[in-house]
Amino acid sequence: MKHILAICLLAFFFYSCQKEIQEPAEITYPTRPNILWIVNEDMSPEHLGVYGGTGGKTPVLDSLAKSGVIFTNAFSTAGVCAPSRAALITGAYQTSIGAMHMRTLSFSSAPGANYPPDHKPYSAVIPEGMRGYPEFLRMAGYYTSNNVKEDFQFEAPGTMWDESSNKAHWRNRKDPDQPFFSIFNFTTTHESQVWARENENLLVDPADVTVPPVYPDDSITRRTLARFITNIMRFDTQVGELLQQLKDDGLYENTIIFYYSDHGDGMPYYKRELYDRGLRVPLFIKAPFIKPGTVDDQLVSFVDFGPTVLSLAGVKIPDNMQGQAFLGEQKSEPRKYIYAARDRMDSEVDRVRAVSDGRFKYIKNYMPEKPNYQKIAYRLSNPLMVHLLELHEDGKLDENQERWFDESKPEEELYDTQSDPYEFNNLVGNPDYADKLTELRDAHLKWIENYGDMAAVPEMEMVSQWWGGADQPPSTEPVEVKFEDGKVSLSSATEGASIGFKNTATDVWSVYQVPFEMNAGDSLYVLAHRIGYEPSEGAMVLK
Repeated sequence: MKHILAICLLAFFFYSCQKEIQEPAEITYPTRPNILWIVNEDMSPEHLGVYGGTGGKTPVLDSLAKSGVIFTNAFSTAGVCAPSRAALITGAYQTSIGAMHMRTLSFSSAPGANYPPDHKPYSAVIPEGMRGYPEFLRMAGYYTSNNVKEDFQFEAPGTMWDESSNKAHWRNRKDPDQPFFSIFNFTTTHESQVWARENENLLVDPADVTVPPVYPDDSITRRTLARFITNIMRFDTQVGELLQQLKDDGLYENTIIFYYSDHGDGMPYYKRELYDRGLRVPLFIKAPFIKPGTVDDQLVSFVDFGPTVLSLAGVKIPDNMQGQAFLGEQKSEPRKYIYAARDRMDSEVDRVRAVSDGRFKYIKNYMPEKPNYQKIAYRLSNPLMVHLLELHEDGKLDENQERWFDESKPEEELYDTQSDPYEFNNLVGNPDYADKLTELRDAHLKWIENYGDMAAVPEMEMVSQWWGGADQPPSTEPVEVKFEDGKVSLSSATEGASIGFKNTATDVWSVYQVPFEMNAGDSLYVLAHRIGYEPSEGAMVLK
């Protein structure tokens, strides 16, 4: 029994897609392109030279950008990581799947975080049948690796990755001809590194940095920005090291390379906000079929990334993905709007929605009685945040900087981000923009009509509905194993459950799709897991 339990614990990390998934068409490896995603955290585009620069040097990223296509209108679906990562991995808006609150799996560790008394951590129960896009890549024969951050608002099934760890790498695949999809996520530019790296040498003179008008131009602001820009420069060097590995392996020229940030800057009045400075991200893609030096102004949302990867890999995009491909054979017409949302941030509750046509931004504040600035304990370690609070108390901020500390918000906001890039001038009430206000207001309401908005229900009530009123999530039903006509079929009574198996004869974990042959005397380890539920009890089957 102990042996079986040990095997079952190991099996927890390897389970697979639901029984309705059909077997992919037989395609040999060379027809599937290798795909590499390079991701950093908390960074707006303007810090890179190809987007203008703010005082630092980013030669590696600038060179990579110029070797492919530069997107100028790419946006996250939230101004913070976990909700946006939920949208990335599922291809669905976080508000439509209950993954919109920051964050669901744990409490903030920052001193002073004051959560509602009934709050408890949970894994979002996404709609049955919905999968992370890496599972579909695995079913098509890809080796999928993630190094290392997930933060999807739910515990990811092991079927999602061949490997997800700080050692995950395309080099770990056993067959060098197997196509890979690999993510490398760098934390060097994360908000926290502004204070964690405070004593490291600066690579840029504070006198040379660009100070945006949301901050006072003084020594504390300049030094904090210089630290942040220094971190970006260090990240640029790390990207160079990763790309060199790709070149050393002879894979650089024929690998599709994505680079993007998980949302806008991690600095105060940027991160967590739905202004462009919190949502707009750098994005460029290098691929053999893309003409170097291309610039693309189309609107791109994080919900489009998963569908685009599947399109490039030749994998059919599932109908329940809400995003649309912007490259590949399944490319859609350019989108008209991008959408974003802000909900609970750590212990602080709010509900804000935004829609943009690329120039005009509409913001709907569902809790206008809430102040703009909220005392989020985590960012109080940032010296610039402390400085801004002191200047606010002393009345030394200008009108636009002080606006963040207003005690309440208007119900609606409208900005022309072309003439007013920092979104200071609210155009609601200006008759010249009445038609645009109506258009974007209607677009917002249509978005909710099409996809729903689960934040209309209090968070713990939503969780209670998922859990059927219980104090813990349901468990996934165990795998049922059948032997028929020399083949093994696997199923689970839990709709939407993923199923995985390992045949000891080959010692390879597999994603279950269709019945398969099993040799006499082989042992089979199986486990099922629906996202948001507890995984089933593992089982060992002997034939």
